[in-house]
Amino acid sequence: MPGTTTDRLLRAALFLKGLDGAVELLAGLALLVVGPRELDGLPRWVVEHHLLGSPHGALAERFAAGEAALSGGDRTFAVLYLTLHGLVKLGLVVALLRQVLPAYPLAAGVLGVFCAYEVYRAVERDAWSMWAAAALDLAVVVLVLREYRRLRSRRRRAAGTAPRGGRPPRR
Repeated sequence: MPGTTTDRLLRAALFLKGLDGAVELLAGLALLVVGPRELDGLPRWVVEHHLLGSPHGALAERFAAGEAALSGGDRTFAVLYLTLHGLVKLGLVVALLRQVLPAYPLAAGVLGVFCAYEVYRAVERDAWSMWAAAALDLAVVVLVLREYRRLRSRRRRAAGTAPRGGRPPRR
């Protein structure tokens, strides 16, 4: 990837996606190891010891709701979702950084599915953060597809083959 602004943006986006994937993978594995008993009281401890507001405030209630969900049936879903989501992101980031050509359309498709899910959750929960995540993922899809077209064109020119449509390569 040369040093154009778009290339630097793609590298930065891939770094962030890789970091996000690693955090998700670690969170999923930690959640697998940590049982419901260990989660009991975690929201109260976080709020009290990290001065995040009142123990009866909105943030404390969100923590408590998350704890309740993870103690119940949502725990298995959360472990699977976080672990698989993290693995997929890390795998795609590594493939894109190595410029594995077939990974580009795959990454665009996977990110497109993530975008669709984020939009669904944004509408369902009226969450601006999900709208922001979807917008960022959509921007990454555009960068990935742009890089894919550039790489594919460069490799065809290097191989001396014409692109689809029968036109000779541009020089």
